[in-house]
Amino acid sequence: MTRPYKIPLSVLVVIHTPALEVLLIRRADALQHWQSVTGSKDSEDEPFDETARREVHEETGIGAAIGRLSDWGMENVYDIWPRYLHRYPPGVTRNRERVFGLCVPAGTPVTLNPREHTEWRWLPWREAADACFSPSNAEAILQLPRLAG
Repeated sequence: MTRPYKIPLSVLVVIHTPALEVLLIRRADALQHWQSVTGSKDSEDEPFDETARREVHEETGIGAAIGRLSDWGMENVYDIWPRYLHRYPPGVTRNRERVFGLCVPAGTPVTLNPREHTEWRWLPWREAADACFSPSNAEAILQLPRLAG
């Protein structure tokens, strides 16, 4: 069965506690890469906030209803890594990513999807930004104190 192409519209969700501890997850296909939750829309008409809620649940087991999801009004546009271009329609080379924050209670349980991620950890926001492999993910985390209020 052929998998449908990915849609080059995605979300980045910075999951954090009221004390500004940030959840990072380690990618299964790139073990040196720690990141926040990311994922593409399932359909062109899926609202970004629904994509964010779905991806958070799929990747961490966290139901967005237990926290407060906020659209941070930020978007990143970036080149898709060459090793992932085959997942997108021919000729698509760039992705647009909408940034959200999800504030959850401290101690919120995390259940990873092992096909996508191998480990998780909570870090103070500055340490989390330093640990991210993606500069746009790190920059979003650095905005947390300003945007989390």
